[in-house]
Amino acid sequence: VETHIIPLALEAVLGRGRPFHIMGTDYPTPDGTAIRDYVHVRDVAEANLAALRHLLAGGNSVVCNLGSGKGYSVQQILDSIEQHAGRPVPCSRAGRRSGDPPAIVADIARAATHLHWSPRQSSLAALIGSAWQWHQTRPIPTG
Repeated sequence: VETHIIPLALEAVLGRGRPFHIMGTDYPTPDGTAIRDYVHVRDVAEANLAALRHLLAGGNSVVCNLGSGKGYSVQQILDSIEQHAGRPVPCSRAGRRSGDPPAIVADIARAATHLHWSPRQSSLAALIGSAWQWHQTRPIPTG
C-alpha cells in the first residue's frame, strides 16, 4: 500500500487513486502544512556508492543522514504537481495526525564531510518532474 505523498498525489491527479488527503493545515509553517525533506532515489543511490567508495578506501564506518537538506511543505509539493500536470490535485483537508511535528529536515553535513556527497537531483522541480514522467508512462495496474 502506497503511503508517500508524491506518488499518492500523482495517482490522484491522474485519476488512478483516491483524492489526496492533506493531514493538517494549521501547522506553524508559512502555508500551514507540514514540511518534510524529500530526496531523489538517484541521490540516495549516489550516496550509497559514495559510502562504498569511502569504505573501500579504508575509511571508518560512519552514520550519516541522507536527504536534500531542504524542506518542502505538503502544499508546495501539491503546487508543483499541479504545475507539471496542468490541472489541480483532487484533495481533501483533515486535521493533523497526533504527534506529527511541523517540520523535519535532514542534516546532511556528515554525508558531505565523510562521503563528499551532496544531493544533485533533489530540487522540487527535479523530484516532481521525474516522478510525473514515470507515473504518466507506467501501465495502469489491473485486477
